[in-house]
Amino acid sequence: MFSDELKAFRRLGFRHFLLQILNFASVIASGLMLWKGLGLILNTESPIVVVLSGSMEPAFYRGDLLFLTNPPGQRYHTGDITVYRIPGAEIPIVHRVLETRDVVIPFDNSTENRLKLPPGEHQLMLTKGDNNHVDDIDLYQGLEWLDRRHIIGKVRGFLPYIGYVTIAMNDFPQLKYALLGGLGLLAIIQRE
Repeated sequence: MFSDELKAFRRLGFRHFLLQILNFASVIASGLMLWKGLGLILNTESPIVVVLSGSMEPAFYRGDLLFLTNPPGQRYHTGDITVYRIPGAEIPIVHRVLETRDVVIPFDNSTENRLKLPPGEHQLMLTKGDNNHVDDIDLYQGLEWLDRRHIIGKVRGFLPYIGYVTIAMNDFPQLKYALLGGLGLLAIIQRE
């Protein structure tokens, strides 16, 4: 069966081979454009994330796929589930907001002369995983509170267990390369 495909591929020639490579590259580029476009529309660097640990059980389990938005100016409230990234940390964390505070800038030592910044844009947050016993201050790497700039987005929906494919590819890099190589080979040898 495979030998018949190889013979047919040889008959089509070098031009067809280049056309298939270009076709495969356009599919990859379209996927990247869709990802970046979704990120711009939803105002988040990563519109879809995978839960990698059990810290949010029973709300979310390892392998769940989460959909995020991060509307500018919108306040986060206690109980919202957020995804955040601390500077220097590679992996984003999915946890629930435990407490919020507005940023207030005092002009002097008086409590009357204070500037309260617009709500939502300048907000401090403390988070905790539902399955954790303590809050996340130890995860903040010296910060006392999360600032809005650390937040990637608020969870708006999820698909259970769909993200296990991503977890498997990260745990077994050979699987990722085999899958990508197989897809590339199929794209190149197909006759359409």
